[in-house]
Amino acid sequence: MNWKEFATDYLSFSKKEQIAVFVLVALIVLVFLAPTVAFKKNNVKAKPVDTAWMTAVKNLELKSTDAKNNFSNGYDDNNANYYQYDKNTNNGFVNTKGELFEFDPNTLSPEGWKKLGLRDKTINTIQNYLNKGGRFKAPEDVKKIYGLFPNEYERIAPHIRISNNATTNNETIYKPINTTKSNSNTYRIIEINTADTSDFISLPGIGSKLAWRIVNFRDKLGGFHNINQIAETYGLPDSTFQKIKSYLKLTDPNVKKININTASVDELKTHPYIRYQLARPIVAYREQHGLFSKPEDLKKIMIVTDEVFLKIAPYLQVQ
Repeated sequence: MNWKEFATDYLSFSKKEQIAVFVLVALIVLVFLAPTVAFKKNNVKAKPVDTAWMTAVKNLELKSTDAKNNFSNGYDDNNANYYQYDKNTNNGFVNTKGELFEFDPNTLSPEGWKKLGLRDKTINTIQNYLNKGGRFKAPEDVKKIYGLFPNEYERIAPHIRISNNATTNNETIYKPINTTKSNSNTYRIIEINTADTSDFISLPGIGSKLAWRIVNFRDKLGGFHNINQIAETYGLPDSTFQKIKSYLKLTDPNVKKININTASVDELKTHPYIRYQLARPIVAYREQHGLFSKPEDLKKIMIVTDEVFLKIAPYLQVQ
C-alpha cells in the first residue's frame, strides 16, 4: 500500500466527521483554558467600597442606644439626675433632679419622696403599702417596692434611716439605723382575691416581681377559688408558698365564669386552665353536637379527663 492509498483510506473524513473533530478540539481547548480564565477573574482586585457613611450610621445608632439605656430606668448615671417621661417634651423626658437627705421610709411624706426624685406612680405604691399597715423593717425592704428601679434604690439606700419609734405624722425622722433585729416576725393576713401587689410584697419572701405574677395570674383566671392555686404561680417556690400560706385567706371564692355555649376560641384560650389545646375541641364539639346543657357535658370530649374537668369546672357556666 503506497502513501496515497493510506491517506485516502485512513486520513480522509466526511463532512460530518470533520465537524465532529472541530467541535472536539474546541472543547478540549476550552477545558484547558477555563481554569486560567477563572483564576485571573477571581484575582481582579475589587474597587474599594466607601464605608464612611456606614461607619457614621453605626456611630449614630450607638449614641442613640446609649442615650436610650441611660434613660431606660428613669435615671441618668452620668449626671446623677432623675428623669420622668413626658410626652409633651421633645425627647420625651424632663429633668427632675432629686435631692438626697436622710429619711425614714415609714414616716416620709409623699412630698418627701417627691423631693428625693421618685415618680408619682412609685410614691402612690409606697403610700398604699403603708396605709394598709405595711412597714419597712430594713433598708433592703424598700427595694421590694414595685416600680422602684434598681438604680433609684441604690441612689437613696445610703440615706435610709429606720427608727423603732416611728411615728405616723408623716414627718421625716433623722435617726441611725437600728441594727437590733426583732424576734417577732408578724405579718398581716391578706385577702387573696382583693389584695394588690403591695399587699403581697408585705409577705415574707415576696418581691415586686412575684407579687405582680400572682396578681396577673389571678386576673387571667378570673379570681382564685382556692388558696392553693397561688402555688401554681410561675416562679413561686413551694418553700415560699408554704411560708406565706398561713397569711392568706379567701372569704369570697366567687370567680368570673365563662359561658361555654357562647365563648369563642379566642375567649376560651386566654384562660390559663383552658388554652388553645382545649378551647378548639370545646368549640368544635359545640358546633357539631349543639349547645351544652351543663358543664359536665364537657366530659364527652375525649381530652377532657376527670382531672381536667375538676380544675376548670369552677370557671364554667352554660347560661
